[in-house]
Amino acid sequence: MQPRVTAILVARNGDEYLDRTLAAIRAQTRRPDRLVGVEAGGSDATLRRLESTDAVVSVGRKPVGEAISLALRSDDARGDDEWLWLLTHDNAPTPTTLAALLGTVEVSPSVAVAGPKVMRADDPDIIARYGEAVTTYGASLTLVENELDQGQHDRLSDVLAVAADGMLVRRSVWDALGGFDPGLPAVDAALDFCIRARLAGHRVVGVPGARVQSAGGPELFGRTSVSPSTHDRLVRTAHLHRRLVYAPVWALPLLWLALVPLAVVRSLGLLLAKRPGSVPGELGSAFAVAFGGTGVLAARRTLRRGRRMGWGAIAPLRIPAAEAREIRAARRDASRARGENEVSLTPRPEFFSSGGAWIVLLALLIGVIVFSPLLGAEAVAGGALLPLADSVGQLWSNIGVGWRDLGLGFEGAADPFATVLAVLGTLSPWQPSTVVVVLYFVSLGLAALGAWFAAARFSRRGWGPAVAALLWAFAPPLLASLESGHLGAVIAHLLLPWLVLLVVDGARSWASAAGAGLVFALVVVSAPVLTPALLIAWIAWLVARPRAIHRLIALPLPALALAAPLVLDQLARGTPLALLADPGRPFAEPVPPAWQLALGAPELGLHGWTRVLGALGLPDGAAAVLVAALLLALAALALLGVFLPGTSRSIPALALAALGFVTAVASTRLELAHYADHPVTVWAGSGVSLYWLGLVGAAVFAIGALGRSVAGPALVTALLTPLVAIPLLAALLTGVATVHADEGSTLPAFVIAEAEADPGVGTLVLTAESPEAISAVVQRGQGETLDDQSTLAATSTRASDDERELARLAGNLVSEAEFDASTDFATWGLDFVLLETDGDPRRTQSMEEALDANPQFTPVGQTTGGLLWRFADDTGLPDRGPGNTDTAYGVTVLVVQGVIIGATLLLAVPTQRRRRVRRSEGTIDDPATTFDEDDGA
Repeated sequence: MQPRVTAILVARNGDEYLDRTLAAIRAQTRRPDRLVGVEAGGSDATLRRLESTDAVVSVGRKPVGEAISLALRSDDARGDDEWLWLLTHDNAPTPTTLAALLGTVEVSPSVAVAGPKVMRADDPDIIARYGEAVTTYGASLTLVENELDQGQHDRLSDVLAVAADGMLVRRSVWDALGGFDPGLPAVDAALDFCIRARLAGHRVVGVPGARVQSAGGPELFGRTSVSPSTHDRLVRTAHLHRRLVYAPVWALPLLWLALVPLAVVRSLGLLLAKRPGSVPGELGSAFAVAFGGTGVLAARRTLRRGRRMGWGAIAPLRIPAAEAREIRAARRDASRARGENEVSLTPRPEFFSSGGAWIVLLALLIGVIVFSPLLGAEAVAGGALLPLADSVGQLWSNIGVGWRDLGLGFEGAADPFATVLAVLGTLSPWQPSTVVVVLYFVSLGLAALGAWFAAARFSRRGWGPAVAALLWAFAPPLLASLESGHLGAVIAHLLLPWLVLLVVDGARSWASAAGAGLVFALVVVSAPVLTPALLIAWIAWLVARPRAIHRLIALPLPALALAAPLVLDQLARGTPLALLADPGRPFAEPVPPAWQLALGAPELGLHGWTRVLGALGLPDGAAAVLVAALLLALAALALLGVFLPGTSRSIPALALAALGFVTAVASTRLELAHYADHPVTVWAGSGVSLYWLGLVGAAVFAIGALGRSVAGPALVTALLTPLVAIPLLAALLTGVATVHADEGSTLPAFVIAEAEADPGVGTLVLTAESPEAISAVVQRGQGETLDDQSTLAATSTRASDDERELARLAGNLVSEAEFDASTDFATWGLDFVLLETDGDPRRTQSMEEALDANPQFTPVGQTTGGLLWRFADDTGLPDRGPGNTDTAYGVTVLVVQGVIIGATLLLAVPTQRRRRVRRSEGTIDDPATTFDEDDGA
């Protein structure tokens, strides 16, 4: 007597597949004895199609497992030896499928579950899924997935589990085991059921001769599509649910407590694996299983009720962890190979064989020569540059939100550039300022290195990268920024080529996209005035690469995390434009006209040629003619790129140059900061660097399109353009540079000695700005440092009450010989008065006489910083506000910044081997990568 078979067909919005499935069931050589249609929340059309079955059960929008159980409860027709054939609307079996399944179970009475090969509906020759197992740690793994069916797996029959698609299960076993676990509504329901069947003493087999077509996995039931991140979340949720269900009682509390911490650790691993899209699902799965009431206790009772054997019964069918990793790696490689569509990569010039290394070495050597006056210096100071704090701990205490020891002190957000300085200073912990000295020596070499690799990304020959490296290393804005002490502009210049390289490669690589986010953050916090231009360029790149939006959309996030506290403070006081102010010491400089900016000169003097030619007796206009002549080759080459093949790249480069030029011109109009009574405009060098980057980029594209006639134009440009920077290169050697070697402190040695024992020592620094005006500044400890500078203070639009009181104190001190300063000095913790002698001579003389006549001050004498007096009384320590970790807000800021920057760093670490493809033919329009293309979503 043949066993009775009841086919259960569950449908939900599967109209495009349902007719084919119903026809395939009717075409079976061994037809089911009864066909029950289950409408699980489908459309009216679905219900009408199911009316052709023997019985129709409407259960509402339920998962497949629950829909089957509800249908069986309402179906009274059943036999003693009955089998259930489980199908969904997209499961179209081949004509012999049911006969093959029954043939297997009839000859093997111990078999309770049998499953067919699940083939792809769009390509029936491909095995979508066949056989399921778990790893040593319980993760699910399909044994055969997306392989061409060549009979290679026809000997695979005894498996741990089979898919639900076309599963044939003994009804008595289904009832005894309680069907599919309701806690697994989408994924792993069949796997869990088969494991429980095994533990109940039954066998589970795959039947290679049986085939059922499927349009997708169980997570696609009733859905048109599922994103990779959603798929990962469903799989991980099912895994965690099963882990708690299968765990022994004593381990259950420990596993439950470890759910969220383990999710955090795994999220870090996902970032390293370049799968950031899976991170929300990982965390969401942990919280859902831990607090979502997924029915773990009910599932454990069901498991205990049906279990007859120990876990050793399924141990031989588990997949070892090492083997599982190999299987997954092989599938990822295969998937990547299918998705690449044989993309041809542009062969790039070699760094050593193409001369890149020699150019970098040349730039390094010239850098050592031109900055040789800094040899042995403890620090560099002058212009906008100050020494760094003398300890790494002090550097890190100046980041975030807290007390700012600048002037009389105030509480507020630090400039995000303070974080960059803290990182730099940590590189030389014995003396943080040393790293700035070293940066001066290697800056030209670093500039050449970055420009070479960025240009090599778009080049097939060595001429383009070579010209780019020379022009970028000896770029006037870089040398002018070094000469005037604008450290932020220097860092931005060094990083701009890397930003271009990473943003371009970030369209296909998670590592590059994350690296671009970090470099973008470093550039905009070092040179905030570049933020609008770079945001415009970022938006344009998103529009040009819409398929890469998921990778590039978060590019500004690290920068926003660093700048957010300062943004909030500036917005709160109504000075949003102040966010564009330069970090560092406010330094007032003459503003160049727009035509000089167009010649690449961010300061007056046309790169120093006005001074040089003037000394030779030449007229003023000679410098402009000479500079324009030297830059003519670069300008011609950049414009030529528009008319040569590759215009699609030359035009964006020139557009970037236009953005830079507009930024530079706007910088000269923005008087955002002040120093004493002098307004300070934004440094135009940062905008000129972006302008120069666009010109050099357009020239590189033109060189790439010139073919065999490239040598002449490239050589002329490489030789003439760097000559523009000769006076700037010689500035420090000839003593005309604003910066100079420094001993690491802005205060006299006597004060420094006192500060070593008492870091809270306060010094009132007075300067005669004019016969009618003096400036008064309070410095703490060893003096002002670059890391404690604040644009909040520099861009303040009105004087505070304390500043007015300080002005009153300074005025009284230098005008009344008998003025009693005890109260004020005690309030602010002042111990010394330093009178700088480089101010107005007459006013300085009268100030000196007033201080000498005041009995409360003891003259120390002439120092390197000026005339010094010591206050006679002990003033004690001044009141100081909370540090960056002393308030909940301050700690929250540091934690959020740390999490975002740390996660981006993990994602930016390249973890895959870089592949390079060489070929003999190609064009510069062919795409190329620096990192491997990632396959994550």
